[in-house]
Amino acid sequence: MYAFTFERPASLADAQRAAAAGGAKVLAGGQTLLASMKLRLANPETLVDLGAIPELAGIRRDGNALVIGAMTRHADVASNADVKALIPALADLAGGIGDRQVRAMGTIGGSLANNDPAACYPAGALAMNATVHTSKRKIAADDFFQGMFATALEEGELITAVSFPQPRRAAYMKFRQPASRFALIGVCVAQTDAGVRVAVTGGGNGVFRHTALEQALSKNFTPEAAAAVKIDPSEYSADLHASSAYRANLVSVMTQRAVAKALG
Repeated sequence: MYAFTFERPASLADAQRAAAAGGAKVLAGGQTLLASMKLRLANPETLVDLGAIPELAGIRRDGNALVIGAMTRHADVASNADVKALIPALADLAGGIGDRQVRAMGTIGGSLANNDPAACYPAGALAMNATVHTSKRKIAADDFFQGMFATALEEGELITAVSFPQPRRAAYMKFRQPASRFALIGVCVAQTDAGVRVAVTGGGNGVFRHTALEQALSKNFTPEAAAAVKIDPSEYSADLHASSAYRANLVSVMTQRAVAKALG
């Protein structure tokens, strides 16, 4: 392993200073960064570990919303009583990420900041109209995700928490890629007072909202309404795991299943 400096700040202010330094990378759960370093795809001069900052972890209710600290582990989101009571779809999503080892170490802030195009949390945040709280500002999910591994975060800006308003109904369904357990296609559906939001992950360049499905389900929140929407294969990627037509069909199927699940 090449040489690098390891820092473990105890306050958010110290973490911001360290993260803003040239050549620094922030370590949250490390599920992507450490693997990238092992493969020599990343070679930071400094690793800034956020694990010693108490204020960045934990889950609390704020009226009819959940506020989840950026360093909260997937396993803690999946098992938390408030999450299960207020937004059970979010607990279910977190409980299906990776395997037990990944869920024990991975964090919600790390997942959103990395914005892997097949990750689960971006779909949940986008469909449930979450707000990303950072060391500088608050960013709506619609503005946060900007393509493959790209977000609205500026240099040195750190995610501190994510807030999720309670939807009327919501569900997440994904078709797992067997080896990685990432989503070959994942669909999160959330019904709110303002209408239905549908977010798709695993389809290509990054998570996105599916307007046609949202319009159909806002009029008629049933699996049949989702099934009637034509999904254009040309909008989806093709690789050794699945053709674009296969992914397009999965979007329809996962959406129908998500709606059925949300309806109970």
